[in-house]
Amino acid sequence: MSKTLRRRLEAALAWLAFALFRLMPVDLASAVGGRLMRLAGPRLKVSNVARRNLAHAFPDMPRERIEAVVAEVWDNLGRVVAEFPHIDWLIHHRVEVADLQYLHLLRDDGQCGIFISAHFGNWELAGAMAGREGLPITLVYRAANNPWIDDIYRKGRAASSSGQIPKGSEGARLAVEVLRKGGHLGMLVDQKMNDGIAAPFFGRPAMTAPAVARFAVKYRCPVIPAKIERLKGAHFRMTFYPPLKLADCGDAHRDTLAAMTGINAMIEDWIRAAPGQWLWLHKRWPE
Repeated sequence: MSKTLRRRLEAALAWLAFALFRLMPVDLASAVGGRLMRLAGPRLKVSNVARRNLAHAFPDMPRERIEAVVAEVWDNLGRVVAEFPHIDWLIHHRVEVADLQYLHLLRDDGQCGIFISAHFGNWELAGAMAGREGLPITLVYRAANNPWIDDIYRKGRAASSSGQIPKGSEGARLAVEVLRKGGHLGMLVDQKMNDGIAAPFFGRPAMTAPAVARFAVKYRCPVIPAKIERLKGAHFRMTFYPPLKLADCGDAHRDTLAAMTGINAMIEDWIRAAPGQWLWLHKRWPE
């Protein structure tokens, strides 16, 4: 089977799943998605990445608990996928909000800014909340390897964003243009970037994308974090944080490293409180 044909088949299945989940009531869709992935996911080879990551991050965690967390990770991921067609409804009916004034600060201060989160809980709700509150956000995201599947996600996020920029050199140029024009970026900042900077994360150096810190240092713009945690089923709490205090020692590299170290520490705190809600499936640290 050719690569193109395989990708088209994958996309057709993804569109079918999207359509089926959209037809279901949101609670049923979330439960079915979580159940299917909880059953299938731990048997997949990629789950070994999660097991290794958890063993390094929590060296005292018993094997039984690691297996339980891996199952929770897949359950959460399945729910995120199944809830995707229902994002607009969820953002108006199922999200408790704490400290919303910080998002309004980003909206009303008259300058460019950056809104950050992580692959935690249902991260797809972050941009939708900004849209609900009248803050136009240009989302910076990692494009799916399959362009037809990427199209599903782009169309699904279109209503809750003012634009979408795939990561990469061209994406970096476009992101700069957004900030220069006084716009706002939305970024998930917890994934590995091979040519990033080494910042501590769970006690080990992790190659970390420095863009958010470099942008903030250059444009002296606020960076507002948001944590989106799953409470139970398709119910959530979104917590906004005050603008991050950025170092300003005059050395751009040191300032950037200090900022990303602080961001990694904040995300680590979120994960320690609910490890099953973070996406442990990617190779965040060097082998």
